[in-house]
Amino acid sequence: MLLAHGALSVDLLDADADTPDEQAIFGEPGEPTASVWQHNLINALFEPDADVESILQDCYTDLGIPPPPAYRIEKLEENDWVRLTQSQFDPIRISDRLWIVPTWHTPCDPGAINIALDPGLAFGTGSHPTTRLCLNWLDKNLTGGETVLDYGCGSGILAIAAMKLGACSAIGVDIDAQAVQASHDNALANSVQADFRQPDDIQLTQYDVVVANILTNPLCALAPLLANATRKDGHIVLSGILAAQEAEVSHIYAQWFELAPGVIEDGWCCLSGVKR
Repeated sequence: MLLAHGALSVDLLDADADTPDEQAIFGEPGEPTASVWQHNLINALFEPDADVESILQDCYTDLGIPPPPAYRIEKLEENDWVRLTQSQFDPIRISDRLWIVPTWHTPCDPGAINIALDPGLAFGTGSHPTTRLCLNWLDKNLTGGETVLDYGCGSGILAIAAMKLGACSAIGVDIDAQAVQASHDNALANSVQADFRQPDDIQLTQYDVVVANILTNPLCALAPLLANATRKDGHIVLSGILAAQEAEVSHIYAQWFELAPGVIEDGWCCLSGVKR
């Protein structure tokens, strides 16, 4: 209704976020979810001369519901939003030879392995500890010629990095169609040949390295699938795990893998192991 009355954009946030009543409405395997948040914070953007009070009243009249309990109006000053956004993202050094570089930056080390990647529609720019942990593992352990599965590929950064580090093939899988498209685009921008699919569009085989940077609940639910996708003596790399959840995930994956102690960064854990 806000859009119909002239709002330029509208977004919804969980009004109970960061409280015990916070709701997860985006599906994870084995986790029941609601379709909408029960309490919402609504943000709407209007032209400067819009009569916001009248618009709100018209919306509630048309919807046949009482006026909102509280709202506030703030002026958003004009800005160069592209430049402001870009200023928040600098090149990220993963190791002596591996960097993540936004396309508007010049590589700090032209002789290094530079992955061109901009913040976009999917998770994975190298700024989050879980992504860095997985990238560090790939950097230290790939020797060349490996087949790699990136399950929950997001931006495709791990599959792209694997190819640049010498893997012979890399496949990325994500339930989000936008993530799959973003991964394709990012691979093209890096002159990398990698395959990205949604789960229903691919028949998994077995791979030398399986990496999954998602979250603890789906990692636990997907354990048999990811274990089966790892060849004997192959490696698995798991992240998106809070340090306090390491024991839970380790207990499940120890059925199939000899696991190394978790590597912790900023409260996040990366587990790796070898398939028996």
